[in-house]
Amino acid sequence: MSQYSAADIEQKWQSEWEKAGVFTATRDESKPKYYVLEMFPYPSGRIHMGHVRNYTMGDVVARYKMSTGHNVLHPMGWDAFGMPAENAAMASGGHPKDWTYNNIADMRGQMKPLGLSIDWSREFATCDPEYYGQQQSLFIDMLDADLVYRKNAVVNWDPVDMTVLANEQVIDGKGWRSGADVERRELTQWFFKISDMADDLLESIDNLDDWPAKVKLMQSNWIGKSRGLEFGFERDGADPITVYTTRPDTLMGASFVGISPDHPIAKELELNNPAAAEFIAECRKGGTTAEALEKAEKLGMDTGIRVKHPLDPSWELPVWIANFILMDYGTGAIFGCPAHDQRDFDFATKYDLPINAVFTAPDADSTDLTEAYVPLKSEKVRYVRGFSGDEVQTGDAGVDAAIDKAESEGWGKGVTKFRLRDWGLSRQRYWGCPIPVVHCEDCGVVPEKKENLPVQLPDDVTFDVPGNPLDRHPTWRDCACPKCGAPAKRETDTMDTFVDSSWYYARFTSPRADTPTNRADADYWMNVDQYIGGIEHAILHLLYSRFFARAMNVTGHLPDSAREPFNALFTQGMVTHAIYQTKNPETGRPVYHYPEEVELRDGKGFLKDGTEVEIIPSAKMSKSKNNVVDPLNIISAFGADTARWFVLSDSPPERDVEWTASGAEAAAKHLARVYRICADIAQMDDSETGEDKALLKAMHKAIQDVTGGVDSFGFNAAIAKLYGFTSVLQKSKAGGKAKKEAARVLAQLMSPMTPHLSEEIWALLGGEGLIINAAWPVVDESMLVEDEVTLPIQINGKRRAEISVPADMSKEEVEKLALANEAVVKALDGGQPKKLIVVPGRIINVVI
Repeated sequence: MSQYSAADIEQKWQSEWEKAGVFTATRDESKPKYYVLEMFPYPSGRIHMGHVRNYTMGDVVARYKMSTGHNVLHPMGWDAFGMPAENAAMASGGHPKDWTYNNIADMRGQMKPLGLSIDWSREFATCDPEYYGQQQSLFIDMLDADLVYRKNAVVNWDPVDMTVLANEQVIDGKGWRSGADVERRELTQWFFKISDMADDLLESIDNLDDWPAKVKLMQSNWIGKSRGLEFGFERDGADPITVYTTRPDTLMGASFVGISPDHPIAKELELNNPAAAEFIAECRKGGTTAEALEKAEKLGMDTGIRVKHPLDPSWELPVWIANFILMDYGTGAIFGCPAHDQRDFDFATKYDLPINAVFTAPDADSTDLTEAYVPLKSEKVRYVRGFSGDEVQTGDAGVDAAIDKAESEGWGKGVTKFRLRDWGLSRQRYWGCPIPVVHCEDCGVVPEKKENLPVQLPDDVTFDVPGNPLDRHPTWRDCACPKCGAPAKRETDTMDTFVDSSWYYARFTSPRADTPTNRADADYWMNVDQYIGGIEHAILHLLYSRFFARAMNVTGHLPDSAREPFNALFTQGMVTHAIYQTKNPETGRPVYHYPEEVELRDGKGFLKDGTEVEIIPSAKMSKSKNNVVDPLNIISAFGADTARWFVLSDSPPERDVEWTASGAEAAAKHLARVYRICADIAQMDDSETGEDKALLKAMHKAIQDVTGGVDSFGFNAAIAKLYGFTSVLQKSKAGGKAKKEAARVLAQLMSPMTPHLSEEIWALLGGEGLIINAAWPVVDESMLVEDEVTLPIQINGKRRAEISVPADMSKEEVEKLALANEAVVKALDGGQPKKLIVVPGRIINVVI
């Protein structure tokens, strides 16, 4: 071909790779392994440029590691269960399974043209019975290992999706998918004992050297280890009310005791006190997470109960039911110190309760407060009602003094607690992994026998009414007890979809095994050496995956070395695009236009009818704003390599990149230029000679720089070096043999980013076999030594000239050449310099 045609070459080389089976991963103990994995996608129906960027990054790493002699595992699957499929079924009258598998087929068809080095033989979807059957087997093993349990709990209930949500799935008091106001409900739920591993999960974060610092901090904060005091407020004729506090140094400022609406005392009052029952019912309509309750209006009800302060039995405090206290944090009861907690301050102000300062800023001249004074425990404060006298000390010291006093006097004890709660996994929906247990009147809750797995979802369900179709199915729920054989009922709750994605990386090591993992494969392939995905998964998915890796180790499915499943983590930025909008003349609401509908002229945008559009720059691509770019349109217009090159070249990979039509066109033009340069070189005579050494030195410098860029995830920096080397190659006066060698190296250095073009150039230049199987070029260190250096000459601080000298020239010889330079001679005008300073290898300063 005289012209570069992506359409012609990309399909050809993808067929060659498939025919050669170059991406099919098999265990090979003779090679070092490398496991690269991008967070697998939800099959929504279309891929977008964010997918292209994410998978291209992983592909660069995978191809590079193959070239450096590693046995690479680079799999792909689908995170396929969840509410969107049920919502689509309800909207269209179809079935979630059909919607999901049709979307998978569409997205696979969109991804394959990108030429990704994926082992498609390992593909699975989490809704495949083969996958979720092994998940059920794993659940039973975890049940046997006492890592799963069932209890009544107050949960986050989404009244629209009609299901329970984890705390992490409640955002600003609303369901993360439906956007509905979340309510409190008490249900019997299944839980994973993630809190049992809280200390290990926290301490191990320090060993995650190749994780982003911000992700590690987010995980640490979420686990939330703290030391505090646990003690009881005595009350006449009844058990004490136990509280836990991380600020026991504020106990002398207590003005009330607050209990959760779900506290046993509140429930007891609810039975016999109509006012309490009404108030508690109102509380249950509110938010359910600590974050949501912080923002809600503070509401309370005085129970009439009074308790005694532990330091003074004559000091009585009122007990209030308060809507901002959660039962599953601490003990479900607190003491309120309004002076030093803004939430308590707002509550006390509303209900006219005392506000007594315990400490002040060291230089404060009054204890009067217009808002709560809440310093960090590490800050200096002056205690006015403390446990160590009226003195300036850190809050940490005050906390320690309070705990010491409580323990020495026997009315409390120091306790370490975690913010992390056990993971509630029960969901009241159809399209999820069935929980493999049976409810028998005689035997209780019994796990299903493994030989009966998978407990498969029935296909004949309807979504014409809200709620879980499994509860309404006429036969699926009925079964025999696995233990006694008597008639029994299946569990109709399914698992949180975060379970599906918490172990998929392990399943990829042996996706067809008849157990959750094959230990020989897991021992070889684990850990994931490089994991790539969005920062939005910093807490949910990554924390749950770390827990599951430990659970799979406990149950024998993963080795000890895989208790931390991801050796390195990279969180990529988003792909953004301008939003084009006009206003609806009748409603005034914005109307969004796709990029292909808009013509850009002189920095302005116009529709085909001449209407000017408002341009909102660099916004996250969103279907709702129509600012998405279809990757298939880009591939059709420019080729996959152009899309890959652009998303890698325009910005550091951890930052957002803005997709622009002009940027894509520039990338396409550059790749066409590379092809033309290399096609011309292919016609050169090998016997020709010229400035060969200069080109080969530039070639080895490019090898060094590009290798360093790829190794450090500096893909944009590596591409910048490739631009520079391409220009050197084009302008070089070297002979045919040297230019062909340099062009082949250019193709190899580009091959992780533009694999199709690189294969074509490699073949054009007589490269042996496929470029994907060629060894990565190695730097000749001797070629990096500079024979000459260019030294700028400054005269009285201003640059006036430069000279090139041998790198090993003596200082004295450099001085002679500098004094003989025309600009220096002219400036001296026959005189001598006051100073002549030579900094070897860097600069010459002449002072006149």
